[in-house]
Amino acid sequence: MKIAFASPEFSGLVRRTNLAELARALPVALRAAGSDVRVFLPWTKDVETSELKDLQLVGTLGVRDERGKREFEVHSAQLGDLPLYLLSNDPFFADRHPYGDEDGPYLDNWRRYALFARAVLASTEVLKFRPDVFHCVDWTTGLIPVYHRLEYVDRGLDHPSAAAGTFFGIHNLAIQGSFEREILPRIGLPHRVFQSVDGVELNGKVNYLKAGAEFATVLGTHSPGHALRIQEQDRGYGLEETFRRRTKELVGITNGIDYEAWDPSTDTLLPQTYSADDKTLLGKRKCKAALQTTLKLDSGPRTPVAAMIGRFDADSGFDLVIEMLTSILERNIEVVLMGSGRPDIHERLRTMEGTFAGRCRVVEGFDPGTAHLVMGGADMLLLPSHYHPSNALGAISMRYGVVPIVYDKSGLEDYVVDAVESPGKGTGVFFTTYSGEGLVEGIDAARKLYKDADGWKKIVLRCLAQDFSWEATAREYLKAYRRVTRRVRGRTKSA
Repeated sequence: MKIAFASPEFSGLVRRTNLAELARALPVALRAAGSDVRVFLPWTKDVETSELKDLQLVGTLGVRDERGKREFEVHSAQLGDLPLYLLSNDPFFADRHPYGDEDGPYLDNWRRYALFARAVLASTEVLKFRPDVFHCVDWTTGLIPVYHRLEYVDRGLDHPSAAAGTFFGIHNLAIQGSFEREILPRIGLPHRVFQSVDGVELNGKVNYLKAGAEFATVLGTHSPGHALRIQEQDRGYGLEETFRRRTKELVGITNGIDYEAWDPSTDTLLPQTYSADDKTLLGKRKCKAALQTTLKLDSGPRTPVAAMIGRFDADSGFDLVIEMLTSILERNIEVVLMGSGRPDIHERLRTMEGTFAGRCRVVEGFDPGTAHLVMGGADMLLLPSHYHPSNALGAISMRYGVVPIVYDKSGLEDYVVDAVESPGKGTGVFFTTYSGEGLVEGIDAARKLYKDADGWKKIVLRCLAQDFSWEATAREYLKAYRRVTRRVRGRTKSA
């Protein structure tokens, strides 16, 4: 199976969200399973190339734009045995990040990712690569299936990209890439595709995520249960009708986690390794003590430590945390907040940190060493988002024996078992009302469980025993790709 994998992020090269982890781990797992998978990335400002070998310019190409041809350079490189291609265009990518900066998303993202979509499709000729499937993820690649059908398939082009099918993976349904309808002729799309059924229109705008979901051969999301839920009213972020209409082409595949990067039994960034075989949890306790010492938290071994890692915004559920943070800290609990956000948010958090010295610590940005220590030492992980685009952080937390606290309709209920409802099987704690008060109720339920030391140890050991490997995930994606190729063959026979 030959797969062209297109993404704006790739862990180790450029990371803005946890999409980067999926974009690296899945191609690596597919490669290990015997597939010829190649990764296509825009060469943005923060791409780090130190991990790459044999980085070289292999060709140039021109793609159509309203102002004429735009030139891209195609650079090839190797990451281990995984081939990567960096598509370089100075005016739109070289001096800018994947999505935006501290002032928000770039206003011309619509043009940037229309050009990237065209460049990915055109580059296969330069590379002499004939893929069976284009795997596209999220709104930034949403126009690849559209251009592929309209400009390659429908026109019957003799081109390496033309015979392929497309798989559109929805990682974060909440971020859709929605732009004014006036861009339609500027990105080279006919007005006939500006429609709600089988088209790119949603709420009067051109929606790149919807475009991918409508035009892809097969589309997928991050769990079987989530594939069903997003077809329900008010659960698909406006795309419920699309998902219901395309239910036969919609698959849900559970994501894995990278156990080479995230494994407490071999993690060199931890002060003490541990695993599910450590029935006393001595290693986990040593990591907690080290975390409390390093971050200058009160060193109480029986004081629960709750962590939150991610962006400090409403999409992550941080608005619930900041609303109730004083109330949370007034309980017998210590809180570690690690992530990025607006300067005013960090200033407010620093004030809270000073008010609750020894109980609250804020770590700005994402530092891998600190992140591993937090996972090793924390007792609970706050995952309060209304919707989780991936199970990765929750799966990693369980791998480290950190009990996740999640909203019960967020999508993580496919992976987490509520320890309150199922005491003998629980691996986490649910809260059922999406509000600040609901979150605190979930935290209080977790604190109650934590007071029973023997019962809590059993929950932690169950978490440590969970298996979310990418090997199994890769097998499911290969099944989905075969669905794509079968549909392509059917399309060819009926043509």
